[in-house]
Amino acid sequence: MSTTILAAAGATALAASCSGGNGTEVSTDSDKPFVVTGVEDVTQIAQLTGAGAINDTEAVGVAGTDLGSMFTVDDRTYFVFGDTFGTRDEGMTGGGGGNWRSNAIAYSTDDDPTDGITFDGWVLDDVGLALEVAVGDKAPNDGEGEVTKIPTHGFAVDGSLYLQYMSVSYWGEPGAWDANHAGLVRSTDDGQTWEVLEEPQWPGDSNVIQVSAAHVTEGGTDYLYFWSIPSGRFGGVQLMRVPATTEAVEDLDSYTYFAGTDGDGRPTWSDDLDQAAMVLDRAVGELSVMYHEQTERWLLTTMIDNGDAVLFEGLTPWGPWSDPHVLTTQAQTPGLYGPYMNPRYVSEDGRTIYFTLSIWDPYNVFWYSATLATDD
Repeated sequence: MSTTILAAAGATALAASCSGGNGTEVSTDSDKPFVVTGVEDVTQIAQLTGAGAINDTEAVGVAGTDLGSMFTVDDRTYFVFGDTFGTRDEGMTGGGGGNWRSNAIAYSTDDDPTDGITFDGWVLDDVGLALEVAVGDKAPNDGEGEVTKIPTHGFAVDGSLYLQYMSVSYWGEPGAWDANHAGLVRSTDDGQTWEVLEEPQWPGDSNVIQVSAAHVTEGGTDYLYFWSIPSGRFGGVQLMRVPATTEAVEDLDSYTYFAGTDGDGRPTWSDDLDQAAMVLDRAVGELSVMYHEQTERWLLTTMIDNGDAVLFEGLTPWGPWSDPHVLTTQAQTPGLYGPYMNPRYVSEDGRTIYFTLSIWDPYNVFWYSATLATDD
């Protein structure tokens, strides 16, 4: 892939960043080569949360948190975090501490990712601390109730903001956990207040527990695509879609599931979740998918085998996918998980992507860059 082609799209577009409106035009052309040959110059740029971070997150009661998936609406990017703690003992490793909230949201208009991301603010409670936007039940970790609600990705439709969350019933061995269900949380006031919706919900033993979302246009219709995995970090990736309207998003019967391709390579969709096909049959963890305009390919970042952080290149939203390119390993970055991208944070020539990465010790979120090596 030449530099000329890489730069052809110019500055990063926000159309594919879940901002509402028309999305990426879906191509079914899988008769083309992979163009990413590797990942180079992976660099930790800054710590985003916790003590010593470039943002004063402790002022809003965020001493430790994780995940940090992103979605962009107009000029604001929301950073969505998982279990969040306001106080932590010195030397503490992993999740835990005082003032536990199941989730929290920061937001930013910073469009220069080269030196880290500065938060403009947080969704706050009445006393000025980061709000738990979807209250978790905090039940004992015995599989009998809901321990916590963890958001996995956000998106916007028709002026409403949504978070897809998983209701965790049991934290097991590293990388293994069980879920009661997955569902949606909605805001209709630009993220200041949120409500947990009763519907839709997906069963806790389904493959729709953790997702990454993107706006697309298929056959003249705007859809949301969701790449989905089960609870834990040992399942494969499936794909579902829904028309990009609030009515459809909140109606479980409006969702359909990728069930394979026909003889012409076009996708087939089923309203039966049990008919969903694997689009990436690897043991993966938290995932992030975006369309990379400069290469006209899909990029997917995740963990494989509860270990290293990697990047896959996809020729279509359902693959085929390349072999994984390693971003960083557990040996290099012990306790890593949750590499999340966003289309806003790509260099103008497309060669550098930026992403969040959680590290178990110190249980906070960091900002990284990586260079895509291509066939020049």
